Amino acid sequence: MTVRVRRIYDEPEPDDGLRVLVDRLWPRGVAKDAVHVDEWPKGLTPSTELRHWYHAGDGSYEEFRRRYEAELTAPEAAELLARLRESARKGPVTLLTASKRPAESHASVLEGLVRD
Repeated sequence: MTVRVRRIYDEPEPDDGLRVLVDRLWPRGVAKDAVHVDEWPKGLTPSTELRHWYHAGDGSYEEFRRRYEAELTAPEAAELLARLRESARKGPVTLLTASKRPAESHASVLEGLVRD
């Protein structure tokens, strides 16, 4: 199973496979027709409240991870996560984010959960 995280600002690569935008908001400065995005499951992204809490610097990445994983147990998010896992079983999946630090973002949490 190949799942990886890349920034949406990076050029697409031939081995990206299914390209999934995992941010709730469309990235600034990126024209929708200029990037290749196959799916944009907004229901899989952290809630607005959780994003604001984390970006305000009020908590650690580990606490963010715990809260986000809890949000992913909601029915819609759980179904979208299951679909993403199924896609990853069929071929490569690239999770796209605008985050400046993808390793400490929701995208890395999703990457780990899809691999489980």
